[in-house]
Amino acid sequence: MTGAFVTRDGSPWTPHYLTAIDGATCVGCGRCFKVCSREVMHLHGVDDAGEILGICTGEDDDFDGELNRMVMIVDHAGRCIGCGACGRVCPKNCQTHLAADKLAA
Repeated sequence: MTGAFVTRDGSPWTPHYLTAIDGATCVGCGRCFKVCSREVMHLHGVDDAGEILGICTGEDDDFDGELNRMVMIVDHAGRCIGCGACGRVCPKNCQTHLAADKLAA
């Protein structure tokens, strides 16, 4: 969806959609997940080789001892409304956002 966007008072506004999270930089703190009301991203486990093990449910996931660290992964990009809250709370600035008018339909 592209075109002219406005706020409730008619002010121009351009949403910036979350398109990616750099797994090498992400520390898996979960701050972005906590502020996102749309469940755009989820915490995933990563093994020593850098392979994604799956979604961490918070129930002491250790993936049979394979868990090395956790990273946030964008797994539902279409749910993003472009508010930018996730980028504002990220301590590592590891997210990529793209303006709605630059996003390919």
